[in-house]
Amino acid sequence: MRASPARVLALKQAAGTIAYAKFEKGGGAWRYSFDIWQRQRIHDIGVDANTGRIVENKYEGRHNKE
Repeated sequence: MRASPARVLALKQAAGTIAYAKFEKGGGAWRYSFDIWQRQRIHDIGVDANTGRIVENKYEGRHNKE
């Protein structure tokens, strides 16, 4: 899966503005990670690079950036 379709999937899951995106290996699999700004919080979305499945879907506070 290319970054563009992964970006579209992430934004369908969590509407907002992508503040940060990266391609990383975690848990033995490659994935795209997106931090999406939604007003007062950050929505973290992870998309498996091979399957296109959402593998992470969590919220952070505005000042809780890792």
